[in-house]
Amino acid sequence: AAELGIGVFIDAEESWIQDPIDDLVMKMMEKYNKEKAIVFNTYQLYITDKLDQLKRDHQICRDKNVIFGAKLVRGAYMDKERLRATEMGYPSPIQADKNATDNAYNEAIRYCVTNYETISSCCASHNAESNMLQATLMHDLGIENNHPHLNFSQLFGMSDNITFNLANTGYNAAKYVVYGPIKEVVPYLIRRTEENASITGEMSRELAMIDQEMRRRGIAG
Repeated sequence: AAELGIGVFIDAEESWIQDPIDDLVMKMMEKYNKEKAIVFNTYQLYITDKLDQLKRDHQICRDKNVIFGAKLVRGAYMDKERLRATEMGYPSPIQADKNATDNAYNEAIRYCVTNYETISSCCASHNAESNMLQATLMHDLGIENNHPHLNFSQLFGMSDNITFNLANTGYNAAKYVVYGPIKEVVPYLIRRTEENASITGEMSRELAMIDQEMRRRGIAG
């Protein structure tokens, strides 16, 4: 990937196994992100300390003259995280409510866009407001739409209205295509669908738009 200049996004997992992943990814950034962002870590902003960690990791990379790669997501293990915390008797690492998650996510967007010269980031969200926030900040700061350090991504089959409109106006917008064995891919897609419905609240809006378009084409009753 480094030889071809292709970015590699390391996915995030449950909080209790995330630390060694973070350590490994930071070491990989130090090795491969000297001239451009090749390695990206994923930050789940529904975890209470992730915004602070994002800023710390950026400072570490900046001090080492390394481009910091960050993929920003809200998170997909909320029920699992809370259940484990309850069963094992420790405070839940999850934000108190949706508003807290939204605030942390949008603050991460602001931080990455403001520091775009030393951060290469991806707004990996199905939330229309968060995508609009990044696009608006880029416009206000005079950053070109297709700047290589600022990207957008949505899962293939979800939020096409967001992806296509961003792409049509010149932003770096991509579809995330899941590939692998059915027994692994289907549970993953179910988690993404649950995340899209329960955390971002976009699913009902998207279904309404799909229904409207089908009616416009005369293929729905």
